[in-house]
Amino acid sequence: MNILIIEDHPSELKLANHVLESDGHVVAGLETADQAFEAILRDRPELILLDMSLPGMDSLALVKLIREDPVTRDIVVVAVTSHPEVYPRSLAIRSGCDAYILKPISTRTLSQDLVDVVRKKI
Repeated sequence: MNILIIEDHPSELKLANHVLESDGHVVAGLETADQAFEAILRDRPELILLDMSLPGMDSLALVKLIREDPVTRDIVVVAVTSHPEVYPRSLAIRSGCDAYILKPISTRTLSQDLVDVVRKKI
């Protein structure tokens, strides 16, 4: 699966990248939502793993852009957060995310969890 990770903490980006690549996925990573929409249009990932607390453009604003564009609206978006009090599951889903994961991510189940989300959406 072609996955874009948008995560501003380099160590968390590196960990998720390593785990997903080890399971055979093609992974790209970005540190801000500002860079993301252009990359999404260019690379057309099947899934976006999106940290909710990013500098610059708000993550939920990025989800809105993704859902409003006919080229990107069907891409699976999985919200990731360590701040459920600020970004609760209900807000992420209502804003257009397909799934929600709390940090710290489980390196044992992450890849399968993402595959399951994609299968449910198809």
